[in-house]
Amino acid sequence: MSEIKIVLIEDHDLTRMGLRAALQSHSGLEVIGEAPNATQGLKLLQASKPDVAVVDIGLPDMDGIELTRKFRSFQEETADQGTKILILTMEHSEDAVLAAFAAGADSYYMKDTSIDRLMEAIQATYEGNSWIDPAIANVVLRQMRQGLPEENPQASQPKTVKIEALETEYEQVLETYPLTQRELEILELIVAGCSNGQIAEKLYITVGTVKTHVRNILNKLCADDRTQAAVRALRSGLVA
Repeated sequence: MSEIKIVLIEDHDLTRMGLRAALQSHSGLEVIGEAPNATQGLKLLQASKPDVAVVDIGLPDMDGIELTRKFRSFQEETADQGTKILILTMEHSEDAVLAAFAAGADSYYMKDTSIDRLMEAIQATYEGNSWIDPAIANVVLRQMRQGLPEENPQASQPKTVKIEALETEYEQVLETYPLTQRELEILELIVAGCSNGQIAEKLYITVGTVKTHVRNILNKLCADDRTQAAVRALRSGLVA
């Protein structure tokens, strides 16, 4: 049986060294590379094409969600879908979890879980399954339930926005991940030229929450930056 080839992308040296030592001690696993930041990590993933990438969400130069999105784009361009991505984090907020999966993560693992569970998560991810940490399973289930019809026909449906007048590839993404009402509000403020800080102040939310929503919006609009997202929103008629 061939070994599962793993790349570690983690900025904390001691954590990364500990993970490497723990993984290498298990038969069937081989750490073929590691990186302390997203920039080096992305290059490493593109060059080594491991079976599983264990990616910390809180990288200093680019968070793990953005790294995931960029690597998925690279995989699409090269038609190479071999590498699975397991997000490693202490963050279990709904925004972070959903943003990670929207960006293309396969699995989501909490750092405070045992190393044996990490082995289980890596094996499941390698086999093509999405391993979801029990600590955040309810977040995913709740999001799934929100998309189901209400038993009461008079009950309001989840507020989502479908964008028309976009290229087919963007429409397909939005059919799968439609913009929520909150994302629409933030998109309107982006078009108005507001910074993350100004958006946070206007909507009474944290800047971190704004950044997560902005990432989701960029993913759903297949946009590389805020300007491109604003242009597509205007062209589609979503924002006047």
